[in-house]
Amino acid sequence: MSSPVGLGKASWPPLDYDPTGFFLLLIGISTMNRVSFLVDGFNLYHSARKAEGLLKTSTKWLDIKRLCASYLHLVGRVVKDQVCMESLYYFSALAYHIETNNPGVTKRHKAFIRCLEDSGIHVELSRFKEKIVRCGVPGCGKPFKKHEEKETDVAIAVKILEILIKDECDAAVIMTGDTDLAPAVRTAKRLFPAKKIIFAFPFARKNNELAKLAAGSFTIHKKQYAKHQFPDPYILSNGSLVPKPSSW
Repeated sequence: MSSPVGLGKASWPPLDYDPTGFFLLLIGISTMNRVSFLVDGFNLYHSARKAEGLLKTSTKWLDIKRLCASYLHLVGRVVKDQVCMESLYYFSALAYHIETNNPGVTKRHKAFIRCLEDSGIHVELSRFKEKIVRCGVPGCGKPFKKHEEKETDVAIAVKILEILIKDECDAAVIMTGDTDLAPAVRTAKRLFPAKKIIFAFPFARKNNELAKLAAGSFTIHKKQYAKHQFPDPYILSNGSLVPKPSSW
C-alpha cells in the first residue's frame, strides 16, 4: 500500500521528526501512505470569499498546496499511519461570460492558476455553458440566459477513479461540499475498499451526507485561508513575477 518517499514531498510527521527530540536519518528510505488531494476550485473560492468577509482580510490569493499540507496530520489520523502528499489536482473554469460586469475576472484567475501550476498543482479547466431558462415567479415565465459550470463534477469524479485505478495514492482527499460527487465516492469505495476516501470541507460548506460516505472528514477553518497565502508578488520558477491582483 505504501511506497518509497522521495525528497521534497510534504509529509506528516516530517521525515526528520523524532518525538524524542533526535533526528531520524530516514530521508529517502521511509515508507508512507500516499495522499492525493482533489480540489473543487469554485467550492473553495466561494468559501474563501465568505471567510474574507468575516475576517476582513485577504483570502483569495490562496496557496492551496500549503493549505492542503497543513491538514496532512488529520489525514494521518484517518489512515492511522504516516502520510505524504503524492499529488494535488485543482478543478475550475474560466468565467468569460461575466467579464462585462466584472472586468479582468479571467485575467485574475489565470494569474492565480499560473501560481498554482508553478507550485506543482495539476490544473484541469472545464467550461461554462449558456442555457435559456424561464423566470420562476408566478405569472412571469420570461426567458433569460444563464451560464452553468459544466463538466467540473464529472472531471473530479473521473479523476478519483483514475488515480485509484493507477494506484497513484492510498488515500484520496476531496475538497468540496458538493453532493454531486456522492455517486463517484460510492463507486470508488466499492471498487477499491482498501483505499481511503476523505472529505476536506471548505469553511461553511460541511455536508453531512458526504461525511457519512467517507472514511473520515474535516472542515477547513476560515483562519487557515488567511494564514496560507501566496507571497506578493509570487516568483515563478523561471524568475518572472506574478503580482497579486489589486482587488484581491
